[in-house]
Amino acid sequence: MAYASITFLMRTIELLLTSNSQMQSLICNHREEFKLLHEKVSSLEVFLKNFEKNNVSGEMTDFEAQIKEVADDVEHTIQLRLTEAAMENNKIQKEKADEVLCDSLQQAANNIDRLQKESTKIQDKGKLASNKSSLVQDSSSTKDILNVKKNMMGRDDERKRLLEDLTRGFSSECKVIPITGMGGIGKTTLAKDVFNDVSIRSHFDVRAWATISQQYDVKEILLSLLRSTMGYTFYMGDEADLADMLQKSLKSKRYLIVMDDMWSSKAWDEVKQCFPTQSNGSRILLTTRDTELACYAGTKNLSFEMGFMDPNESWNLFVRAAFANEGLASEFETIGKQIANKCQGLPLTIVVVAGLLSRSKRTIKDWEEIAKDVMSFVRNDPDEQCLHVLGLSYNHLTSDLKACLLYFGIFSEDSDISVKKLVRLWIAAGFLKLGKDLEGEAKKCLQDLIDRCLVLVSKKSMDGTKIRSCKVHDLIYELCLRELAQRQDIFFMNDVSTLVMGMEPFSRHIPYSGCYRALLTPKRHLYDNNRFKRTCSIIFLCRYPCTTFTLRSNLRHYKTLTILDLSLIQLSSFPPEILCLICLRYLVLSRYGWWGFDIPPEIFKLVNLQTFIVEGYGSIDVIFPQHIWELTGIRHLKLNLFYLPNPPNVSERYLVFSNVQTISGLSPCSCTKEVISSIQNVKKLGIVGDGGDYRTFQKSAFFDNLVHLHQLETLKFQFRYVWMSEQISPATIPSAKAFPATLKNLKLVGTGLRWEDLNIIGELPNLEVLKLILDACCGQEWHPIEGAFTQLKLLLIDHLNNLRY
Repeated sequence: MAYASITFLMRTIELLLTSNSQMQSLICNHREEFKLLHEKVSSLEVFLKNFEKNNVSGEMTDFEAQIKEVADDVEHTIQLRLTEAAMENNKIQKEKADEVLCDSLQQAANNIDRLQKESTKIQDKGKLASNKSSLVQDSSSTKDILNVKKNMMGRDDERKRLLEDLTRGFSSECKVIPITGMGGIGKTTLAKDVFNDVSIRSHFDVRAWATISQQYDVKEILLSLLRSTMGYTFYMGDEADLADMLQKSLKSKRYLIVMDDMWSSKAWDEVKQCFPTQSNGSRILLTTRDTELACYAGTKNLSFEMGFMDPNESWNLFVRAAFANEGLASEFETIGKQIANKCQGLPLTIVVVAGLLSRSKRTIKDWEEIAKDVMSFVRNDPDEQCLHVLGLSYNHLTSDLKACLLYFGIFSEDSDISVKKLVRLWIAAGFLKLGKDLEGEAKKCLQDLIDRCLVLVSKKSMDGTKIRSCKVHDLIYELCLRELAQRQDIFFMNDVSTLVMGMEPFSRHIPYSGCYRALLTPKRHLYDNNRFKRTCSIIFLCRYPCTTFTLRSNLRHYKTLTILDLSLIQLSSFPPEILCLICLRYLVLSRYGWWGFDIPPEIFKLVNLQTFIVEGYGSIDVIFPQHIWELTGIRHLKLNLFYLPNPPNVSERYLVFSNVQTISGLSPCSCTKEVISSIQNVKKLGIVGDGGDYRTFQKSAFFDNLVHLHQLETLKFQFRYVWMSEQISPATIPSAKAFPATLKNLKLVGTGLRWEDLNIIGELPNLEVLKLILDACCGQEWHPIEGAFTQLKLLLIDHLNNLRY
C-alpha cells in the first residue's frame, strides 16, 4: 500500500515541523531539510493518486512496491534517529547523533529523487499508451452466472413494485429508477426479468438496453441503444450524430431505457442528454453498485435497494440452480439448507455453490464437509466466479479505499466491528488523506464503502444518525484475504509462533492457534524472512487471563510495529517491553485484578502514539506521570478512571494535546484550568469519579473551567458509589453558560442533580441527545419548562425510580 506509506510519511514530517514536543529542539538545525523532503514526498503522493488506475504492463505495481519500501525505510529511519538523539545525555554523543540524522535525511532525499525520475518515465509511457488504447469491454454483469432458467426465483415483492413504478402514469414525466446493491445481489437479473415482461412489452413503444461497465465508451453506448431503437440500418456517424439520431428515434415515443452496470456519475452525465424529457410515462432503469450515484441520477423516492434473500428464497434458488432437471433426494435437504443459508442470502454465491455441487456426484458426507466451510468451497472454485465479480468493485476503488477495505481481513470472519475502533486503526495504519479532521475523513471513507455496497451496517445509534458497528459479507471477507495474500501488500497470519520460529514475542503458554492476527509489510527481497522488521500490526482475538500470557524482551526487535491491540489479554501491570516500540501509534491494553496499574515515566518514548486505551475492571485509579504530556500527537485517551497532572511549562508555555479528540475516564480533580486549557480541542469528554471526586463536582469553579472547551460535542459525567451515603448533598449547575455552547450530547450517570437543574440544561442551544442513568437526578417529580430542549432529538431515562413528569 504505497499510498498509505507515502501519506503517513508526509504526516510524520508535518507533525515534526509543527508540534511542540521535545523533538522540536532536535530538528531545529534540520528544518530546511525536512521541508525539502516533505516537498519531494508530496510530489510522489500526487503521482500515486493520478496513476493508481493506469498500470502500464505491470510496471506500476512493481514501482508502487519500490515507493512503499522507500517510504517505510525513510519513516523508520527518521523515527529511529530522532529517538536515538533524544535518548543521548552526553553532549558529544548527541552531536554525533545529530550528524547521523543529517546523513540519513540526505540519503532519504536521494532515494526520493530516484523515485521521482522513475515516476516521470512511467508517466510518459502512460501518456503514450493511452493515445494508442482502444475500448476494452469488461462487463461486470453476472447475467451468465445467474442465468437460471426462466424467471428469477424470489424477489416477488421487488418485482411487483418495480413493474408498478415502470407502468404507473401514462402522462407523467420521464423518471429514472436506480436499482442498487452489492455485486451478485441480482440487480441485472431483476432488470432483465421486468424488461422482458409481457406487460412491459405492451406498455412501452421502444425498449433499449445498454451495458455501461467500468471502462465505457459513449459511442459504443449510443450504438447499443440505437440498435434497439432503429435496428441495424443507420448511418455510422460520429458521437454527436449518433446522439442526435438516438434523441430523434425516441422523440414522441414512450420508451424504456436500461442502463446496466453504471459505475460513475460522469458516464450518466455524458448520455442523459440523449433522452427526451417528455411527459408520456417514459422510464430509465439504472443498475449500479454505488448508492451515491443512484441518489445523483435517480428520481427522488424511486430507488430500489436490493437486500439479501431470506432462507426460503435462498433454498428455492439453490434447488433450482443445482437440480433444475432432477429431483433432490430427501436425505440431502437438511444439509442442503445449511449450505444455502451459509451463502448469506447472496444469489451469486448460492448459484455458484449450487452449480459446483451439481457438476459432480457427491455423497452426503461430502455435503456435510462443505457445509462446515462454504466460503472455502467458493474460494477453491477454479473459475473464481464470485471473487471475479466482487473483484471488479474492489478494483474500482481508490488506493486509500482499497487499503481501508482490506483491513477488514484482520478481524474475525462474520464479526461486527466497532466503527470507533475501525476508524482509529485506519488512522494509525496511515490509510487516510492528510487533514486536521482525520476521524471525519475516516468516516467518509467508511460511508463511501457502504455506498458502494462493500460494507454492511450492523448497528446504528439510538437516534439513527451514527453508525456504531459494521461488517462485511463473507464473500467480501474472502476477497480481502485473497488480496492480502496475492498482492503481498500486507500479510495475514494466524499463529503467534509463526512470526519467527523460536523468537516469538509472546510466551508459548497461549493454548490455541488462530488467537491473533498480524499484518506484515511485503518482503523487500526474495529471501527476506526477517519478520521482526516487517510486522506492522498485531491484534489479539481471544481472551486470556494474565497467568497464561507474558511479553518477551525480544519484542523490541519489532521496530516497525505501529498497532498493538492486547485488549483481550489481561495484564497485571504495564509491560515495560512496549516502551521500545518507537513507531507505535495504537496501543490497547487490558488491566486484570484490583491492584494498581502504574504508567511508567518512560511512556514519553512512544512519541508517535495516537490512541492509548487501558480497559479492565476494578476501582483502582491510574495516575499518569507528567511525561504523558510529551505525547503531543495523542488523539484518543481512555481508561476507567485516571488522574492527569497539570502539564509542564516548557519555554514559558504549557505542553498541549493539540490533536486530542476523545478523553474518557478523566477524574474531576484533574479538570483544572491548566489541564482544560491543554485539551481545548477535545470533542468527546468522559469525566468519571467516586465519592471523594464528587465534592469537586459540587464546586462552581469546576464548571468555570469546562466552558473553555470550545470544540466539545459530547460530554459524560459518571459518579460511582456516591449515593450509598445520604450525607452528600446534590450538586447544582450554576447556569447553562457553564457548558460549552457546542455541546450536542450529554449523558449523566449517578450525578444526583436536582430536577430544576435539568431546566437549566434545557437552555443549551444545540443539545440533541440527553441520557439520564441511575440516580442522575434526585426527587420524584420533574416539571419541564416551556421552551426548553428546543433541539432535542432523543431523551433516554433509565433506572430513575418513581419519576413523574
